[in-house]
Amino acid sequence: MNSINRRSVLLAGLGVAGVGALAACSSSAGTPALLSPSGSAVAAADKKRTRTGRTHEVTLTATQNRADLGAGLTARTWAFSGQVPGKELRLSAGDTLAATLSNQLPGQATTSIHWHGLALRNDMDGVPPTTQAAVRAGRNFTYRFTADTPGTYFFHPHVGVQLDRGLYAPLIVEDPREPLAYDEEWVVVLDDWLDGVTGTPDDAFAELQQGMGSMHMGDDSGSPSSSSGHEGHDMGGMDMSGGMSSPPSASSSGDGMSMKFMLMDAQSKLLGGDAGDVNHPHHLVNGRVPADPAVFRSKPGKRVRLRMINAGGDTAYRVALGGHQLTVTHTDGYPVQHQQADALLIGMGERYDVLVTLDDGVFPLVALAEGKNATGMAVIRSGSGALPRAAVRPRELDGMVMAASQLRAADAVRLASRKTDRVHRIELTGGMSAYNWAINGKRFDMSNPTAHPITVEKGQRVRLDFVNTTSMWHPMHLHGHTYQLGHSGPRKDTTIVLPHQTVPVFFDADNPGQWMLHCHNAYHGEAGMMALVAYQA
Repeated sequence: MNSINRRSVLLAGLGVAGVGALAACSSSAGTPALLSPSGSAVAAADKKRTRTGRTHEVTLTATQNRADLGAGLTARTWAFSGQVPGKELRLSAGDTLAATLSNQLPGQATTSIHWHGLALRNDMDGVPPTTQAAVRAGRNFTYRFTADTPGTYFFHPHVGVQLDRGLYAPLIVEDPREPLAYDEEWVVVLDDWLDGVTGTPDDAFAELQQGMGSMHMGDDSGSPSSSSGHEGHDMGGMDMSGGMSSPPSASSSGDGMSMKFMLMDAQSKLLGGDAGDVNHPHHLVNGRVPADPAVFRSKPGKRVRLRMINAGGDTAYRVALGGHQLTVTHTDGYPVQHQQADALLIGMGERYDVLVTLDDGVFPLVALAEGKNATGMAVIRSGSGALPRAAVRPRELDGMVMAASQLRAADAVRLASRKTDRVHRIELTGGMSAYNWAINGKRFDMSNPTAHPITVEKGQRVRLDFVNTTSMWHPMHLHGHTYQLGHSGPRKDTTIVLPHQTVPVFFDADNPGQWMLHCHNAYHGEAGMMALVAYQA
């Protein structure tokens, strides 16, 4: 019962008093009293943040418009000020952002902005109905917060499956004492796209909710019965056209009805099996299709920082720059011990910063839609030469592929060793048959968000054990905090949890409030794979 329509009606009907009632402390039926997102503990923690005294004011207007995706392809979508991705916001650590969201969306649609990855004050996190009422059509809401941690972030709505429209943009928080040496930087945003082409994300979610129970698939595991792979580890060369199997297809129901959006046979060894649910016809890099790519112009020998963001709804990308190795320096905003890689695996919501020293020529930056036999592409031009073909496949994609589990936190940001005070088992449950994705067997209830909180207390060292009992991978995102993978892994806010695997993460409970923990597959999260991490009063 977690449908988009029900959620929209609920959120549209909530005024300030309604949100206060939902967010207020509760001690009924044995549930511990919880800190309010707008309470004194949140304000006290916010006062401790280091500030520069500078405030950046911006208006973000959410509208329906026709986006130019390149090569003559346009799509009617929702975006900020008619631009996909939206205009980059750039601050320095300690600056305050005052961002006014103006909701000019059609059909009385409500919306919000979540500032993905930022450890900000809880009442500015942009998560209806927990931290605010959704912003009604024709209304404004101003988010005001201090961004005190440098890094690569982005922002997007947290209502329904709006994440899979065009309402997203990068947010870069610069380090005034930047330790990296480089000449230039380029922000690279990856996205899987269907909105205004084959339908809307709402249409796709409605179809997925029907599940696969009528399709005679034989189980509820979340994995199609086919075991044929599409990840292409054995495909060398540069041209995708030779020897490639056909792309995964949309499926048909047991009674012969076509399933327009549900993707079948998307398989990836890197992701442990089933790669995704949704048939996205296009994969974009900085809002452009491969036939008409975004181009970054530079010169040979320049050292360039690439800030890469996966803003997709259902797709992990394997990313490589033809003719170059990548030096991985950061993930999810936090520095790591530098590692060399040919390619990176980036799940939805993850971000990676890398350094490259440019050769002379024209080089494809290719984002392989993992397990889906499709690509996005942008181009770096540092010399003469023709643009690469849209189907180009750099050999680096089949080289050493780096994932977060192979990285180690930089010494400066590694969590200090201490006793763990609280442990929570976060069991990822559900499957494709009933499309009943959940945490600990309970689908998140938007009408009662504090019903089953995962409780912590301020000052505790907390361990979350992500236990994936399903046959699909899940990128698990925690709001308001970064956790560490194991005892020495990278600091992150979003991490890939492979099928039938357990990933322990640690964080310090130092940002009071009520925070979402969810799968960053937009469709899994909306189906119910969400929970509330809440501080006890």
